Amino acid sequence: MIKRIDHVSLAVNDYEKARVFFTDLLGLVPGACGSDDKNGFFWQLFSAGDLSRFELISPLEKESFLAGFLKGKDGGVHHITFQVEDIRQTAGQLEYMGIPYFGLNDKYDNWKELFIHPRDAFGLLIQFAQFDPAAWLDQSMNLEKGEKWEVTVSENMLHFKTEHPGGGTTDCVFDRDELDLLIAELSAARKRLK
Repeated sequence: MIKRIDHVSLAVNDYEKARVFFTDLLGLVPGACGSDDKNGFFWQLFSAGDLSRFELISPLEKESFLAGFLKGKDGGVHHITFQVEDIRQTAGQLEYMGIPYFGLNDKYDNWKELFIHPRDAFGLLIQFAQFDPAAWLDQSMNLEKGEKWEVTVSENMLHFKTEHPGGGTTDCVFDRDELDLLIAELSAARKRLK
């Protein structure tokens, strides 16, 4: 059912102050952002060095659900998001297990979601989402569309960049001896393929 943890979301009253803290001080890289006018909040995704994601959400209006969540505090963990392969299958599994959910939204091709209320999940709001993680990153963090790897050489080191399951890339660096060992292991493995 769950492919991976995608992100943790932090609700804040002062978005700009939080953005400066997480980008300028901690080095997170901004990604996709937008406003949900229906529910009255702004959201911004950020990526950390290993492509872990973090989200800031901030109320746009005094009457939004988020303003109520933040009443009397500057910020707090709002939810955790798990990436799933199929949101309808996830809903079916939750129904089968007798776990109530709400907010099923599957009308968009690039984002389908549902939630488990904190009262049903040990105090934690859980979001399940079906999406392509690479679509939500700054595109400079992804390989060219359709590419599975990229090889470059710098300072007598080979850089082998591959797609990361959470979007973006993973960079493996090899010196000459490590590269020779990798080639030998790959050659031996290739002989075992049918």
